[in-house]
Amino acid sequence: MQIQVLKSKLHCVTVTDANLQYIGSITIDEDLMDAANMIAGEKVQIVDNNNGERFETYIIKGDRGSGCICLNGAAARKVQIGDTVIIISYAIMDFEEAKTFKPTVVFPKPGNKL
Repeated sequence: MQIQVLKSKLHCVTVTDANLQYIGSITIDEDLMDAANMIAGEKVQIVDNNNGERFETYIIKGDRGSGCICLNGAAARKVQIGDTVIIISYAIMDFEEAKTFKPTVVFPKPGNKL
């Protein structure tokens, strides 16, 4: 049996931009991606602590060290610049492997810095 479990999480980052005219996705500072063990194109769930929105999109790389968290396309309507969000990725794995798997959880400092 395989189950879906938490793989990694960026806990309480600040939305720095929202670009309605972009095709779609979330742009994340590449340093934050590396720290959270996330990759470009990976499906993520976004949870907005300010308004309760929950939605899914995929990651594109932002400039390293920029602190960028930008919601693009339709997702830009679900957040406001300055909102605090949690970015979550999941993995599918064998049930026995999941029992011992340790997710990567990152708690960035103000300005989305490590």
